[in-house]
This record gives sequence, C-alpha cells and structure tokens, in this order.
Amino acid sequence: MDYLDVEEARSRREPMLVLTEGVAGPWGEAAKAILNWKGIAWTAVRQTAAAPNEALTAWTGQNSAPVLVYPDEAPHLTLRQILFAAERRAPDKPLLPTDFEQRAQLLGLCGELHLEMGLGWCRRLMMLDTFLGGKLTGDPAMEGLERLALKYGYFPDCLPMARQRVIEILRALSARRIDQEAAGSAWLFGDSLTALDLIWATFSNLVQPLDHEDCPMPDHQRMAYAHGDEEILAAMAPALLEHRDRVLREVVGLPLQF
Repeated sequence: MDYLDVEEARSRREPMLVLTEGVAGPWGEAAKAILNWKGIAWTAVRQTAAAPNEALTAWTGQNSAPVLVYPDEAPHLTLRQILFAAERRAPDKPLLPTDFEQRAQLLGLCGELHLEMGLGWCRRLMMLDTFLGGKLTGDPAMEGLERLALKYGYFPDCLPMARQRVIEILRALSARRIDQEAAGSAWLFGDSLTALDLIWATFSNLVQPLDHEDCPMPDHQRMAYAHGDEEILAAMAPALLEHRDRVLREVVGLPLQF
C-alpha cells in the first residue's frame, strides 16, 4: 500500500488516514474496514511503529495510529472517534443501532475489543511481557518497546491478569455468536452488520492469525501474534472463527493490504 509522509499529507485538503506502515495493526485494520464499508475515500499517511513520530505529533497531537484527518476538522484520534465520524459522514450504511439502549450495549461490546483493558490492549500487554522479559530496564536498545510499554500501562506480573481478560472476552463473544446463530442471525449483534463484526474480524489476528496468503504480515509480527496458548485458543468457539472468516472474506476483502 502506498503512503504519504506527514509533511506531504499536511499540504493536501482531502481525508487522510494515518496508519502504521507495513503491519496488520488491529486498530488500523478496523478503521480501514469501517471507512471502506462506508464508501469513504481516504489516503494513507505513514506512522512508524515504536518511533517518536515527532512530525505526526505536531500535526495531530499524538504519535500513534490510526488517526483520521478531515480538512477543517479536529483530528479523530481513536477508533471510536473514527467510527462516529464515519457514521456522520455516511449515515446510509449504519454500523451502530439508532436505539439508545442497543447502541450503548453495542459500543460496550466493541470497547471490550478495542478500548483500555480490552482484547487488543491485553494482548499488547502479553506481547510486551514476552519481549521485555517481565521488567523495564531502561536499556537504550529497548527504548521503543519500553515507550510502548509505558503507554499501555505495563507493569511486571501483568501477564496473568491480561491473559484472563483475553479468555473472558473470547468466551463471551463465542457465547454471543452461538446464541445469535441459534436465533437465525448471521451477525454478532442484531440482524445486520455492525461495528462489532468488523472490529472482531480485524482484532482476531491477535489471537488467531490469518494465513500468510490472506494476511502477509512480517515474520516478527506473526511470531508475536501466534501465542500458542491452548486455553486462549480453546476460548474461541468454531462458530466465532467461522464468523471472522466470513466477514473478512465477504465484507472486508482479502488479502489484507498494509
């Protein structure tokens, strides 16, 4: 996929989506899936993983991705902000219910995947624990990883808590998919595609990576995602993974490009 540098992106008046170059980051893939489903055009802007990204910070106020930037609007800095912006820009293909109670429930379920202490957050903690050996040392060679660790609130001995949260979330989503299937629904919530389907499909790489043909991620990323934890794998019902595969194939489109 082609990327603009921040400096060039700032000179253009068109929708820009800041993404981590060359990796299948779940937050970025979810943002892409939401915008693409809505039919919202965007141009990719480069962010480099575990780097300071000073130019990006000067432009958007943060050094991480994804960020959605529209001319004459404040940057949309989180996946939830990007989702709300997409709903406003393309209301004809809604990904959120209009009913207040249903919308609150759906956003809560999405948050269990992409917000603090959700699936993505806790898998990041688990990966950081592996890379850091359970401690922060201040070693200059580990500067990028330790910067990321501080951002995610990493602390020694966080692994059991993070692992249990991942298992809990996967079991709950599995039960939901089984119940939805029994009720005749092809989706995770209600009777139509929602943000929950797209976010689960794109975040699932963190617990069950796609084959290389469908997701040609770098070897180091695949090694990090392929945890080999049997209890985590067992927490995912076959119906949940089958749903992931169908959404990626029929809605998102394969192979993923990044």
